[in-house]
Amino acid sequence: MTDFDVDLFVIGGGSGGVRAARIAAGYGARVMIAEEYRMGGTCVIRGCVPKKLLVYASHIRHDVEDAAGFGWSIPSATFDWPTLIANKDKEIARLEAAYTSNVEKSGARVVKTRAVFEDPHSLRLATGETIRAKYVLIATGGAPNHGHAIPGIKHVISSNEVFHLAELPKRIVIQGGGYIALEFACIFAGFGSDVTLVYRGDNILRGFDDDVRAHVRTEMEKDGITILTGCTVDKVGKHGHEFTSHLSNGSSVASDQVLFAIGRHPNVANLGLEKAGVAINPKNGGIAVDSFSRTNVPHIYAIGDVTHRTNLTPVAIREGHAFADTVFGKKSVCVDHADIPTAVFSQPEVGTIGLTEAQARAQFTAVDIYKATFRPMKATMSGRDTRILMKLVVDATTDRVLGCHIVGDGAAEMVQVLGIAIKMKATKADFDATMALHPTAAEELVTMRTPTARYVREAAE
Repeated sequence: MTDFDVDLFVIGGGSGGVRAARIAAGYGARVMIAEEYRMGGTCVIRGCVPKKLLVYASHIRHDVEDAAGFGWSIPSATFDWPTLIANKDKEIARLEAAYTSNVEKSGARVVKTRAVFEDPHSLRLATGETIRAKYVLIATGGAPNHGHAIPGIKHVISSNEVFHLAELPKRIVIQGGGYIALEFACIFAGFGSDVTLVYRGDNILRGFDDDVRAHVRTEMEKDGITILTGCTVDKVGKHGHEFTSHLSNGSSVASDQVLFAIGRHPNVANLGLEKAGVAINPKNGGIAVDSFSRTNVPHIYAIGDVTHRTNLTPVAIREGHAFADTVFGKKSVCVDHADIPTAVFSQPEVGTIGLTEAQARAQFTAVDIYKATFRPMKATMSGRDTRILMKLVVDATTDRVLGCHIVGDGAAEMVQVLGIAIKMKATKADFDATMALHPTAAEELVTMRTPTARYVREAAE
């Protein structure tokens, strides 16, 4: 007899938790997974998936405008926001049902309720039931962070509420300079809204390659988005249905909505972590874990955004799978967090993997840069004023490609495939030996033969 009700209790029904539950159940473990809101978590319900659907919808305005250059005469198009949101909601409901069904088919039990620790092995459900688990996996994700309180913060919406607006704002102020802020700025601009982006730093996309940052900003501004850097929203006033964002530089901006997308924090509050003895990483505010996602309590693990390591859905899924393989499959799998491909679904799109130029120059003695900017073929007919950026960062000593950065249509799709080559430690000679596929934008990646810059760091005396 065992005093455990389940072998594994998963807190959180997002992508990472669901993967862990399914794989563990497949190994024969008795699994229960608790989700207090909707199965699918941030990505499926209020993140990547609905966002990408809105991105697709916002592209259509450009497609219609570009059609004339190719001989198409299209009557004046109209857009209906409520129809888009209703169709989006229908698809998200379908995906939520699929997530729930797939977990149940694996043999795991789903409970739609909140779960908190009573002690290191006991979880109390909001239904009043208490479950004792041999192992516990925390996969509660993250939540929007508005930063420090400012006057009028109650008028501000986050990336959670933006998916459920009753009507399309004619004017919107967005504070932030990262993935979410840029993506929504471009989405609303695509629908014809007047967009103002406010960011405290000197340029958007902090942490990305500097050429990418500059290129994206230029392209967004060409599309009519106002980008104000070096300032913040210090106060939000409301007058009837209009909001006024008062900025730190003394100016103000009127709008119909104010969205803050300045970051997300790990969802660690009110889980009873103190009763379980689970430690928080003081450097990032997430649950502290080792390379196998184990916390300081040996039978308690944490994966995904709640650990605040690399906040990306595929990373959470990989971590969840590795956890189940290690604990229940006895395979000892450790996730490699190096060279993770990532994308920003702005307009234009960003795809990137590996080191930035600045990172490479700091780590390697000699670095070659291959860079090209050019007008895509489609734009030569449509007349659209846009350019693509492609950049390779290479270790000049070994010829290994250290990083790839693309801005333009299809950037994410290209970088996903390029990620395989970079993960395999491909050299620039390998790229050069690959036949170009013509006519494509991607052929530029294998036809850039002469470095645009070479940097050699002098040895310290």
